Amino acid sequence: MKPRLYLETTIPSYLVARRSRDLRLAADQETTEEWWETRRQDFELFISQAVVREVSRGDASFAAGRLEHLRGLPLLPRTAAASALITHLLASDIIPAVAEDDAVHIGLAAAHGMDYLLTWNCRHINNHHIRGRIEQACAAFDLGCPDICTPAELMKP
Repeated sequence: MKPRLYLETTIPSYLVARRSRDLRLAADQETTEEWWETRRQDFELFISQAVVREVSRGDASFAAGRLEHLRGLPLLPRTAAASALITHLLASDIIPAVAEDDAVHIGLAAAHGMDYLLTWNCRHINNHHIRGRIEQACAAFDLGCPDICTPAELMKP
């Protein structure tokens, strides 16, 4: 059985975006493309309506490209367990209210028992300073916390 992976919005965004002039960001985009081509088949991929909503925003041609990468991926429904965790993440200010969708990604991935949450969002999701609080919040709701990581961390050595 393949590991289950929740694909957060930054992944299809990096796949479709114009190559950045920022060298670090350009390297992350390249790594994302490499992961997509060589490793995604090693995982069972999932998304949510929040991902669809986020990738649908902005320039229509880029949005269409992002949606194309997600076509056919199963949507995780919002459950009572996910909603409770999302509410807690926001109410306890682990995730700020302005980043509600980031709490949704974490809540859905945890409530549905994902092994991984793949993201380049290192501000509110894959952030060393709040990861422990995210793990504690998941545990408080008797949920396992997915391994929150970037495509670079899931590349074969």
